[in-house]
Amino acid sequence: MTESYSPEAADLEAILLVGGQGTRLRPLTLNTPKPLLPTAGVPFLAHQLARARSFGVRRIVFATSYRASMFAEAFGDGSAFGLALEYMTEETPLGTGGAIRNAAEALTCGPDAPVLVLNGDILSGHDITEQVGLHVSRGAALTLHLTEVDDPTRFGCVPTDGQGRVTAFLEKTPNPVTNRVNAGCYVFTRSAIDAIPAGQVVSVEREIFPGMIAAGELVLGYADRSYWLDVGTPAAFVQGSCDLVLGRMPSGALPGPCGEFLALPEARVSPRAKISAGTVVGPRAVVEADAQVRGSVLDADCVIESGATVADSVVGAGARVASGAVLRDAVIGDRAVIGAGNELLAGARVWPGVTLPPWAVRFSSDA
Repeated sequence: MTESYSPEAADLEAILLVGGQGTRLRPLTLNTPKPLLPTAGVPFLAHQLARARSFGVRRIVFATSYRASMFAEAFGDGSAFGLALEYMTEETPLGTGGAIRNAAEALTCGPDAPVLVLNGDILSGHDITEQVGLHVSRGAALTLHLTEVDDPTRFGCVPTDGQGRVTAFLEKTPNPVTNRVNAGCYVFTRSAIDAIPAGQVVSVEREIFPGMIAAGELVLGYADRSYWLDVGTPAAFVQGSCDLVLGRMPSGALPGPCGEFLALPEARVSPRAKISAGTVVGPRAVVEADAQVRGSVLDADCVIESGATVADSVVGAGARVASGAVLRDAVIGDRAVIGAGNELLAGARVWPGVTLPPWAVRFSSDA
């Protein structure tokens, strides 16, 4: 840990990567970018913005592409978060490195300043001040946040030496040499970003990071074991929302107290309903008597009828789950109707506007 860096005094700038299409989260992302999905009652990015502000970030440049205009509509100039926000859009996707380079055109800091780069699908509890402080005190060109995972084959594997220097960057290798992986938060020295070719498709994971290491530039790993989650899949998205509601991952953007569930304005929850495990009940949503909802995200205006069971699932805006239906690890699109007696399990996804007649899908053999 170092105390030599004070982000409050430096007015730290950041780039936020939010250009992806979120295909793993369809149908939730058909009309809404992944970083704007309602998560614990607010757009996912609201949690990131509040957290960045708490660590001294004062200005953030959004690197946008997919449905770019929706970000400015959601967050405006950032004043509600005590931030100044700028938006830089890629006309054609430029990859992670190209997106960072494109967004850097809107930075105001000098070539020796640290620049924080955040990914718009990561929920992290790590200490950004410590990461930036390590970067500045060691004079690094790049400092990567690293976290430990059970299955490193799904991420960029990042071995380091005894002084914390990154020795290789192995993107999604089948034979990882360590369980420490790229956690998606980087601190670049501004001049290192400016060295990325402008207007070209470039990957930081496959080109920039390995290139900097091969060139002998100082690339450090900041490793910790704090809360960390990539919310890129439906199951992880639901988990992240629930962890925020339960207080496992603190957030200054949570629109209510932590607890077993969070009911948003005008939601109607029967006192005879059983709701638990960090469930969010969206605005004007209805949960009727004897319904059971556990660890789920219920979007605005949806209805969970009496006797329905919803667990570890997402129910889209305006959707209806009829009496006796069972959802476990399912995603229900906006305005879909799940008729009585249906069982949707194990990653089932129903597209927006679809109506399933009663007893149309069953996983069990009982009538």
